[in-house]
Amino acid sequence: QVQLVESGGGLVQAGGSLRLSCAASGHIFSIARTEWYRQAPGKERELVATVTRRGVTSYADSVLGRFTISRDDARNAAFLQMNNLKAEDTAVYTCHLVRVATEVGVSDYWGQGTQVTVSS
Repeated sequence: QVQLVESGGGLVQAGGSLRLSCAASGHIFSIARTEWYRQAPGKERELVATVTRRGVTSYADSVLGRFTISRDDARNAAFLQMNNLKAEDTAVYTCHLVRVATEVGVSDYWGQGTQVTVSS
């Protein structure tokens, strides 16, 4: 069974930076795609950034140029570097691993979420 542990959230002033981490445990053969979502109170969940196994990245327009997604397949880890944070970035951030191949098959997995609060 694969479990995800997220870390790196917290309280930061506007203009500051945070780096979120998502570590997957278990016997993982491959991860097709890694995604970071966020959900602010009263709003729908938003796809923030994705990175494929080949390293192709994409970003929501609202974070383009400020956030950087990356992955370390050797450690089954993913990261979201967030710079120049704004109050509107306040949300619970969750990592999502898509098509994770293990000895029992292929499944998607969600992290537990980590709170990011940006004070203005």
